Amino acid sequence: MKIDTPAALERIAEELDNRPQPPVKLLVSMGTCGIAAGTTPVLKAIYQEIAERRLENAIEVSEVGCMGLCYAEPVVMFVERSTGRRVIYGEVTPQQVPAILAAGIDGVAPGTRTLERNWYYPEFEEPAPGELQARIVLRNTGRLNPEKIDEYIAAGGYRALAKALTTMTSQEVIDLISASGLRGRGGGGFPTGRKWQFAADQKSEEKFIICNADEGDPGAFMDRAVLEGDPHTVLEAMAIGGYAIGAHTGVIYIRAEYPLAVKRLDIAISQAKERGLLGKNIFGSGFDFNIEIKFGAGAFVCGEETALIHSIEGKRGEPTVKPPFPAVEGLWKKPSVVNNVETYACIGAIVRKGAEWFRSIGTAGSPGTKVFALAGKISKVGLAEVPMGTTLRQIIYEIGDGIKNGRKFKAVQTGGPSGGCITAANLDLPIDYEALKKIGSMMGSGGMIVMDEDDCMVNIAKFFLEFTLDESCGKCTPCRIGNRRMYEMLDEITSGRGTVETIEKLKMLSATIKDTALCGLGQTAPNPVLATLRYYRHEYEAHVRDHQCEALECNALVDLKLDQSKCVKCRLCIKTCPVGAISDNFVIDNEKCTRCNSCLEVCPKKAISRVMKGSK
Repeated sequence: MKIDTPAALERIAEELDNRPQPPVKLLVSMGTCGIAAGTTPVLKAIYQEIAERRLENAIEVSEVGCMGLCYAEPVVMFVERSTGRRVIYGEVTPQQVPAILAAGIDGVAPGTRTLERNWYYPEFEEPAPGELQARIVLRNTGRLNPEKIDEYIAAGGYRALAKALTTMTSQEVIDLISASGLRGRGGGGFPTGRKWQFAADQKSEEKFIICNADEGDPGAFMDRAVLEGDPHTVLEAMAIGGYAIGAHTGVIYIRAEYPLAVKRLDIAISQAKERGLLGKNIFGSGFDFNIEIKFGAGAFVCGEETALIHSIEGKRGEPTVKPPFPAVEGLWKKPSVVNNVETYACIGAIVRKGAEWFRSIGTAGSPGTKVFALAGKISKVGLAEVPMGTTLRQIIYEIGDGIKNGRKFKAVQTGGPSGGCITAANLDLPIDYEALKKIGSMMGSGGMIVMDEDDCMVNIAKFFLEFTLDESCGKCTPCRIGNRRMYEMLDEITSGRGTVETIEKLKMLSATIKDTALCGLGQTAPNPVLATLRYYRHEYEAHVRDHQCEALECNALVDLKLDQSKCVKCRLCIKTCPVGAISDNFVIDNEKCTRCNSCLEVCPKKAISRVMKGSK
C-alpha cells in the first residue's frame, strides 16, 4: 500500500502497532558477526522447536542485526512486549534451544550463559539514569527486523521525512541541523549543517547526496552494523538531506565486502519505493528522490570524499586538491554532499526531537553520541554508543569490561591508521573531537583498538604504516615515497638495525609528510608514529640502544627458552618445530629458530617462553 500523506503514515503506524502480536518477541542476532559465529543453525533450531511445541502464538521470532554484544555471539534475546522485561543468552548452540524455549521469559535455561546489557529495550535516545549508553544511531539496530519495513514504520520510521517535507522549508531543515551542532562522524568532524548549506547555496539543476559507506579502518564495523540492522534510517536521512540541498538523487557508496549490508539495503530501497517513501512526489510534497548503490573495491583511500567521487564516476580512486570542495563541484562536477552512515543515522532523530534535545546530549563543542567499535585486547568486543564527553576509562572498563585475561592496559588506538595511541595517563579524558586532537589522536570513524602489555608500540606504528602503504593511491610523492621510507626505518628499528639517528630522521620525515601530502590519508599517515614517539619514546630507544623489545614481540630481538625444570620430555615441541631448532636434549637453537611460536602453542606445561635476546 502506497503511503501518500503524513496522515496515512500515522494511520498505518498505529494499525501496525495495535495489531495482534504474540506476547513475547525472540530477537535473534543475524548480523555478520552473529552469522559468522553460528547463529544460522541456532535460528533453524528455534523455528523447528517453535513448530514442534506449537508456540507460534506465544513467541514471535525476529531476525535482527547486530545487538552490539559481538563478544558473546550467537546471541538471542527474549523480550516481553507488555513490560519490556528481557532475558539475553550468549554463546547459544542449537542444542541449547529446547531448554531456552522451555524456560521462556520467566526463567533461565540450565547450562546456558546469560548476559546483561547496559542499555534498555525499547529505545532510549537519552542516557537512562545510571546508564552510560544512549541509543540514537543504534536505536533500531538489534531491535527491529531490517528486512521488514512495517517494523520500522511502527517504530516511528519515516515520520521525520514526513515532517521535513510537509511542515518545513529546505532552509529550515538546514538551520535545524546547523543548530543541533551535529558534526560529521566519518572522522573529520566538520559541521554537517554548514556542509549542507554550502551545497544548497549552489545554483545547479542537478545535485547529489552521497552516503560514504566505505568503512575501511582496521577494527571498525559501526557503519556495517547500522546498514545491516537499520537500513531505513539511512534512506530516510538521505531523502531529508536531498530535500534540504535540492538533490533528487542519492548514492550509497558501499564496500563490496559487505554483502549482507548490500542485500538489506537493496531490500529496504525496494520496500520504500513500493510504499511511495522513495520515488515521485513523496508524501504529496512534489519532492522526488531516488537512491542507487555503487560498489567500492576495498580501497581505503576511497573513504576520502574526492577519491570516493572519482570511484563512483568509474575513474581511479585518487583524491584531488581542494578547493573546489564537493559541495561546490562534486559528482559529475555537480554540487554534492558526502556524509558517512553514522552522520545520516542522527538526522531523523534531530528532525523529530529538535536541535536543543540533541545538544542536551554530549558536550558543547561536540553534541550527541558517538558509536565506537571496541576491538583488540578488550574483554567485551562489540559496539558501544555513548554521549560525547564519556571517558575512555568508562568505555574500556565499564562497557568493555577491561583487558582480556587480567593483563595490564597499555594503550588504545582511536582514529584507525590515521589516529594515535592514547596512554593510561589519559584514560579519564572526556572524549570529543578537540580533546583527542590535543593529545595527538583523533576521533576517526570510531574504531577503538585496545592494547595490553604484550604489544610493542614500535611494532604497532609499523603495522598501521604498513596498512597505509598498501592503501595509498600513490598520486603524491610524500605519501608514495615518504611513507615507504618511514616504514623502512621502522623495520630497521624492530629488526635491531636502527640507531638513535634513525629515530630522529623518522620524526623529521613524519612532520614533512604531514605538511605536504595531498589528502587526509597521507597527511595523517604519520600520526601513529608521532603518537608512539611522543608517549613511548623509551621503547624506540630500547630497541636501538639496548636491542631489547620489552613486549617481547619483535622477533629479531627475542630468543626462545626452554625451562628444563618444567619440561616433561613429551617431545611435542620437537615434532612441531618446522626447522628442527630443538635438539633431542631439549635445547633450542636460536640461530635456527624462526620464532614461529609453534612450540609454545603445543607445550602442555608452558615450559617454553619468549625472552630478551641473549638472556641466560
